[in-house]
Amino acid sequence: MIQESLLLYEVVKFAAAPLTHAMCRPHITGAAHVPRSGPGILAANHLSVLDSFLLPALLPRHVTFTAKNEYFDGNPVSGFFMRLGRSLPIDRESARAAQTMLDEAAALLERGELFGIHPEGTRSPDGRLYRGKIGVAWLTLKTGAPVLPVALSGTEKVLPLGSKVPRPARIGIAIGEPMRFEGDHRSARDRRRVTDEIMAAIQRLSGQEYVPVYASSVKGADGGAPARTSSAEAGG
Repeated sequence: MIQESLLLYEVVKFAAAPLTHAMCRPHITGAAHVPRSGPGILAANHLSVLDSFLLPALLPRHVTFTAKNEYFDGNPVSGFFMRLGRSLPIDRESARAAQTMLDEAAALLERGELFGIHPEGTRSPDGRLYRGKIGVAWLTLKTGAPVLPVALSGTEKVLPLGSKVPRPARIGIAIGEPMRFEGDHRSARDRRRVTDEIMAAIQRLSGQEYVPVYASSVKGADGGAPARTSSAEAGG
């Protein structure tokens, strides 16, 4: 069943590639840093709901992303593609669910696959780069998989906030060199240190202004309900 699903995913991806390239005119740098085989964690900034669709669509290897539950249940089209791509759902309000997702991601990496995550945990409310959550550090320290920092740009123009219909816009994808870390995944200090180093690498690639607070807290201060941070701080 899994093999059939992956085959269908590759067929859909191949069929959609011309449209994706025509609409987004992607400029990709650093693609050679993505390993041809073996595990890797793609840690990307987060500007648009489309980020976890576009990055896997434009890379040759299959990438399993994490995504909030609403992407699976809120829209039948996004739900179809999330399930087709074997994305891992995350309930941001449940510490247990967040840890379950991280355990599944670790197993995926130990099988030699690629995993994608947005360490900020939610879309940037204003285009700036926000403090990363420590799930990405837990994963790399637990599994030894390298982290590839990724800077996305222009994706928020393809699907502006409040819009339901994508529009043509040029996007950029910059992939940095693999990063490897030493430390104990059980150590809060090591997890924070590694996460901050990953966010610094993303900032160097993206050129975004860095804000040392969680994006969810800024969204809450602007009048929206802040996302509760689970103890696992997985990211999404």
